[in-house]
Amino acid sequence: MKSSASRGVLLAAPAVVYLFVFLAVPLLLVALMSVLSRGPYGDVLLRLNFESYVRLFDPLYFKIWLDSLAIAALTTAATVLIGYPLAFWLARAPRTLRQIALFALLVPFWTNFLIRIYAWILILRTGGLLESLLAGLGLWRASLDVLYTPTAVLIGMIYEFLPFMVLPLYASLEKIDPALIAAAADLGAKPSQVFWRIVLPLGLPGLVAGSILVFVPAMGMFAVPDLLGGARTLLVGNLIRNQFLTARDWPFGSAAAMVLVALTLVLLALYSRFAGREPLL
Repeated sequence: MKSSASRGVLLAAPAVVYLFVFLAVPLLLVALMSVLSRGPYGDVLLRLNFESYVRLFDPLYFKIWLDSLAIAALTTAATVLIGYPLAFWLARAPRTLRQIALFALLVPFWTNFLIRIYAWILILRTGGLLESLLAGLGLWRASLDVLYTPTAVLIGMIYEFLPFMVLPLYASLEKIDPALIAAAADLGAKPSQVFWRIVLPLGLPGLVAGSILVFVPAMGMFAVPDLLGGARTLLVGNLIRNQFLTARDWPFGSAAAMVLVALTLVLLALYSRFAGREPLL
């Protein structure tokens, strides 16, 4: 018994050391820096100061938080609307077709993230592929001014995070016994009743997990707003990046980062409380 426990400690030790060095220590440093003061030349002074947290409620920064929440919520909602039918179809598709579809879903992630986003610039720009396609189909004749707008940012977000919604949903929906759906239909339940009373409750852990996996990174994303929004759409991720690299106000950037971390912990606590019977992936 003692030997088994020692073996478990040895097996877990590398992961524990890794998490401590590359997660716990940096997080503690950011938390400490968030309550320190900024020096006149961008340096960090060892003087306790909570002003950075107070500044987050300034109307200018508060609007950035609201915009980030709106973009993240819209991204999550859109990925649910697109991903739920796709995940349900994947869970019920024949084995071979399912493997091909899952492979196709993940293939774009074999390429670099920036390359994929630059491809969307070619698609969405004025005179780009989307405008040419719509004009060819006779659906749109005017200039398509989508690039460098919040709409382009939302499209990029949905594209980037859709697999993070589909995969947890697929993992949950695949476990639903098809006999339950068939029995409900045999007993006279309408398709909508089957969905609301069987499919949705049993697939809820995957839906909650997918929503967290999409919402949290969408709040902190800065590359997509920069490239597809032309830096006109400022989100929390851009705010944090700018404080560290441009404004040299590390305490304020750390405070914003800690609020994001707190939001993530709250969402994970809610997931563990209401749907934590399955892993996120």
